[in-house]
Amino acid sequence: MMTEPELYEFSVGHRPLLINVPHAGTFIPADVAAEMTDVARATPDTDWHVHRLCAFAAELGASLLVATHSRYVVDLNRDPQNVALYVGADNTELCPTRTFANEPIYRDARGLGPAAIEARRARYWQPYHDRLGALLTEIHAKHGHVVLLDAHSIRSRVPRFFDGRLPDLNLGTADGRSCSPEIQRQAEQVLACFPRFTRVVNGRFKGGYITRHYGQPAEGFEALQLEIAQSSYMDETSPESWSPAAAESLAEVLEELATALSNVMSPQ
Repeated sequence: MMTEPELYEFSVGHRPLLINVPHAGTFIPADVAAEMTDVARATPDTDWHVHRLCAFAAELGASLLVATHSRYVVDLNRDPQNVALYVGADNTELCPTRTFANEPIYRDARGLGPAAIEARRARYWQPYHDRLGALLTEIHAKHGHVVLLDAHSIRSRVPRFFDGRLPDLNLGTADGRSCSPEIQRQAEQVLACFPRFTRVVNGRFKGGYITRHYGQPAEGFEALQLEIAQSSYMDETSPESWSPAAAESLAEVLEELATALSNVMSPQ
């Protein structure tokens, strides 16, 4: 039986930037997997290889926090009380019941009961957020401000959530509420330097729970989400395959973005 890993992998940096990758994990505990469909156990909705795209963090001096468990166990980017992120839209839950392709995650169509969901929240969601919150507080105390870059990816076409093809780079700042105008402007300027990648700001993805909850710019806590279309750096038909050469251009974008965010002075 595979030993269950820690809930996250962490590397500490010396700059006021924390890169968080909450959906690249694929581990599912055996007792959870036993309740799931074969489709779900393959974790198709993983943010494939985003932690690899952020491998520059150590050299840059940014801190990097990466979740190890699948989002199907519990979604770290959802409200702990299951409050919908996008009112009126199709939202995934704290403990998702359907894949992005609308296939059932659990063999029992009833899914999980309230007690099971609360147990997952306490066992997996809460410790991760305790660590994330503590890291942000520590970095803020050291530098007087902190920038959180929440890194995600998704297939370029997911009819359940959006029509057509998603832009390559989707920057979200909760419509400007999760970071200061200067931080958002810096991020937009970096993305504009790479015209081969299409981009949008606060489009379909405006930032999930993490961006909205931890982004408190008036207090010096800046948060941005970057949702990346997977077709911009990988073969979506073979998601587990990883090609550094294919991802090189996109990794350059992320490194330039992280460098700008780590260098910007607090506007407070």
